[in-house]
Amino acid sequence: MKEIIFIFLSFMMTLSTVNAQKGINFSRNYAAGGKLLMSVDSSAKNVFYVNMFPNQPRTSFNYLPEVNKVSININFRKDINIQHYRYTILEDNKPIVVNKSINIAELKELNRGDEELFRSTTLGTFPIKGKMITTLIYSIEKPLDIDKSVFYGKPIPKAKIQGFSKRFATDKGVDYSWITDLKERINLTLTNKDEELTIVKDRSDIDYLYHTSIKDKQTNKIIFESTSWEYGGLVVENEFLPYVEIDKNVFKKSGDYEIIIQPSIKWTGCLDCDISPKEIEKYITRHTLSITLEEENYTRKELLIYTLIVALFIGLVFLGILYFSKKRNKRMLAEKEQQRNRAKLQLTSIRSQLNPHFLFNALSGIQNLMNKNEIDNANKYLAKFARLTRNVLDDKELISLSQEKTLLDDYLQMEQLRFGFNYEINYSENLDLDNIEIPSMLLQPFVENAVKHGLSKKGNDGKITITLIKQSNDLVLTVTDNGNGFDTENKSNGLGLPLTEARIALLNSVYKENRFTLAMQSSTNGTKISLTLTDWL
Repeated sequence: MKEIIFIFLSFMMTLSTVNAQKGINFSRNYAAGGKLLMSVDSSAKNVFYVNMFPNQPRTSFNYLPEVNKVSININFRKDINIQHYRYTILEDNKPIVVNKSINIAELKELNRGDEELFRSTTLGTFPIKGKMITTLIYSIEKPLDIDKSVFYGKPIPKAKIQGFSKRFATDKGVDYSWITDLKERINLTLTNKDEELTIVKDRSDIDYLYHTSIKDKQTNKIIFESTSWEYGGLVVENEFLPYVEIDKNVFKKSGDYEIIIQPSIKWTGCLDCDISPKEIEKYITRHTLSITLEEENYTRKELLIYTLIVALFIGLVFLGILYFSKKRNKRMLAEKEQQRNRAKLQLTSIRSQLNPHFLFNALSGIQNLMNKNEIDNANKYLAKFARLTRNVLDDKELISLSQEKTLLDDYLQMEQLRFGFNYEINYSENLDLDNIEIPSMLLQPFVENAVKHGLSKKGNDGKITITLIKQSNDLVLTVTDNGNGFDTENKSNGLGLPLTEARIALLNSVYKENRFTLAMQSSTNGTKISLTLTDWL
């Protein structure tokens, strides 16, 4: 009969198979090692081999439902002391070979095409249909390190749940309440005193093969998994049944949960796989548990009372938060208003310093004209000075752009009588001068500085240009002159500029959402002052 040969398991007869292949010095009392091979019918399908389990680290399981006979071989590295090996073979858990040594005379040398040479022998050929053949291989140097291989030729039995139990604390320890009359759907109430749920299944020779999981049927998510079985609880025919314990806290809410017990077989990792999902389902046990958590099992009256209590509590918390938040906001607003008022007082103080400064300079201009005996110009100067004085002394923080333009016109026309320079005031057509307000006398100190320090000696060659421009939402005000310039870092050139810079800093503290940005450029060819009111329009 033609056979399919394949390697399905590497046993750790040394510290590991990999180490054995690397040539361990066995005089150091490590167990020796090799490889186990098997041959099956050439027509066999659905050969599920080398299934390993976390709870059985030295056991492999091979499911051979369509195999009639299996031949088991073992290979050894040539430098291994084979005399230390023993093997036992069981058929349906009954020994047919016990603690047998390897027949060295039957060993055959194998050259696998690499540097390592092996010696091989057959442990035997066994009918497997409807049976379970188990091999136990070990070294007399480490008799407790047994490598177990199971060749299973029977249909894997579907696990049967024998019962459920709840564990709860008592004065004398713990107790259990059992449910053994199982139906398609089990209704179970978990009370506050319940600690865990126990699932008990029937006993078999291959309990280690089955793993348990619990799925929340509402979310379709697995909330619990276990591959380990303990023995105790229910007793049938003087044998303890396998069970698994589940902490009550696994169940987060009331609802339907599915208990699933199935063999840990790699259904897709097999030789000549030809098994459908419907056939796999035959091996799986499913049971629905309808769980009710006690803390959710309230009467309508209790729910109403609890709801009212919670609502009252939430309401009180909300009112408390609202009260303290309102109190805090009120305090913060008071502090901000205090800061704003302080800044306004400081602004008023600065303006009160700017006004006498301006008036003093203007009176000096009249005196200068009178000293030159320019009586007509002095009268014109005085007429414009009168209207200008009314505007300057008017105690308004904000004035329209139109008023600011008039004030600048009056001042520049008045100073033209003394110094003879030219000037122009330009503005964007899309600016509504009558309805846009700015802090009063915002540009006057810069214009005065241009006249006194820039153009006083230029005569008719001097020129001042003032522009009012809208750039997006910003208002940009510029004063440009063609005077001799000044050192922008030197603050001792007069009182007007330092006071104006201090005023701008205070304006930034009052109008925090609108920044006032001052830029000064000066050279021997002239000076340009640019003041930007951010998001002012």
